Amino acid sequence: MRLRHGVYLPPFGELADPRALAEIAAEAEAAGFDGVFVWDHVARPHEPDLAVGDAWVGLAAIAAATTRAVFGPRITPLSRRRPQDVARETVALDLLSNGRLALGVGLGSEATGEFSLLGEVSAPRDRARLLDEALTVITELWSGEVVHHEGPAYRVDGLRFLPRPVQRPRIPIWVAAQSVRQAPLRRAARYDGLCPEAGPGELVDMLAIIAEHRGDLNGFEVVIAAPTDRDRDAYEKAGATWWLAELPMRCTKAEAIARVRRGPS
Repeated sequence: MRLRHGVYLPPFGELADPRALAEIAAEAEAAGFDGVFVWDHVARPHEPDLAVGDAWVGLAAIAAATTRAVFGPRITPLSRRRPQDVARETVALDLLSNGRLALGVGLGSEATGEFSLLGEVSAPRDRARLLDEALTVITELWSGEVVHHEGPAYRVDGLRFLPRPVQRPRIPIWVAAQSVRQAPLRRAARYDGLCPEAGPGELVDMLAIIAEHRGDLNGFEVVIAAPTDRDRDAYEKAGATWWLAELPMRCTKAEAIARVRRGPS
């Protein structure tokens, strides 16, 4: 399988403007990139002077500005989102793009206090429980069938969400994991891809565990983001299917356009 290439955009500073993300995405697609992905944050507490854009409005702008590129958040922390809203938003983006959305999900990071400073659940185990239940609710709502869900955090009492996504059997879900810990890898194995934060050697071990849970890795995406191409060959050998050129957190629009115009290297 050919390694696909994407660009990973931080919607901060000049890139907080969704018009800038749309312009960069169009340039990236024209230059031959297969995908455009964005960080999903609502605040950068350690950098109070940094403008922060809404990732989801940015994704809509990217969808409208492109015709071929896969796109999505890498990743969105579902613990701070209502699953019914995410279900509606993802279907709308899938329709807008004619089936090009990939939903990257995970716990997110509390390293800067982004959760606790906004009164969100911050303990990792609590965020993990919310993530798992939210994924159950979202995928059930995507089905277009009547949903009955009574869980610890979320309730759906006999509702049916239409329209369904363009993609079948569902919008792809890519799950973040940082190590060979079993719970995140079991979660990834239930869905469609992995967004690992690990070296190539550790990735081999992670994928072996996922393959054991799934039975095989057929159709399973492995999405690596990195600021340089130094280890690309090693990651591809380890099982990567996507290689994302990660732009620096503080990046001007001109710098981003110059980078994507060089195309996948």
